[in-house]
Amino acid sequence: MRFLAMLCLVLASAAAQTPLKSGPPLPMKLVENWAQLPAGWNLGECTGVTCDRDDNVWIFNRGPHPVIQLDRNGKFLKAWSEVPIKSAHGLRVDPQGDVWGIDVAGHMVIKFSLDGRVKMVLGSVGNRPAENNDEKYAFNRPTSVTFDTEGNFYVSDGYENSRVVKYSKDGDYLKQWGIKGPGDGQFNLVHDVVFDSAQRLYVADRANNRVQIFDRDGKWLGKWTGLGQPWGLAYSKKDNAIYMCDGENNRIVKVNLDGQLLGQIGKFGKAPGRLDFPHHMAMDSRGALYVAEVKNWRVQKWVPE
Repeated sequence: MRFLAMLCLVLASAAAQTPLKSGPPLPMKLVENWAQLPAGWNLGECTGVTCDRDDNVWIFNRGPHPVIQLDRNGKFLKAWSEVPIKSAHGLRVDPQGDVWGIDVAGHMVIKFSLDGRVKMVLGSVGNRPAENNDEKYAFNRPTSVTFDTEGNFYVSDGYENSRVVKYSKDGDYLKQWGIKGPGDGQFNLVHDVVFDSAQRLYVADRANNRVQIFDRDGKWLGKWTGLGQPWGLAYSKKDNAIYMCDGENNRIVKVNLDGQLLGQIGKFGKAPGRLDFPHHMAMDSRGALYVAEVKNWRVQKWVPE
């Protein structure tokens, strides 16, 4: 046991010392002041952003209006008047158009209709966290969700648990994988999940400073290191590439499916175009990139030049 503990420390240290890769500036232009909120409204800490099939933009934040919908030009469309969550985290719209919100402090995954009505809830009574890594329908500080082409959904769970959990489209538990650790197939803060068009699942293994890749049944396919600390992931079908929030270095990187860094945008700061805790991202069908920032209380938009 002592040897195994020492080996884990060595592996974790080696991962932390992987040189940080960099790339050229991405050919993208910032759209300043694109979000047009009603007079007197403000966002809180922005933790999630997603696009629906009409390229409308949904923002999840910790302000007085947790779920807000804008069109792609930033025109305000609606906000939900009642959102039963404790603390916003990840947000995704599924292929059928339903909106999924992750309540990190309430340990819940909630599926909403487009008008904000609850359609499915996964989590314990009374917002109780899961007691261990193996509970089928309870979580401990979950972070995000994604969907495969068969309608199954996958939950990254999360800050305390160290696993990905797979459910059917009807919410039936199917399987899970992952335990805490630095080895292949292990996790240390599972922060986001996303599929590419070939149905490979990319997992942001945040505290291990890597992205791990699996098939839909949890078979380990590979990993990417040296890209920084992955907080949010977004797949661009248009580019056939993954965009990643490197939260530790306050930048966004574009990576091809072989793990090669193609370019980057952003650096620390408060001004437009700068980043402070870029947490989550979304890509629309035209290649526009939306980045939710925790500390800057905003969602910024970049478009291809």
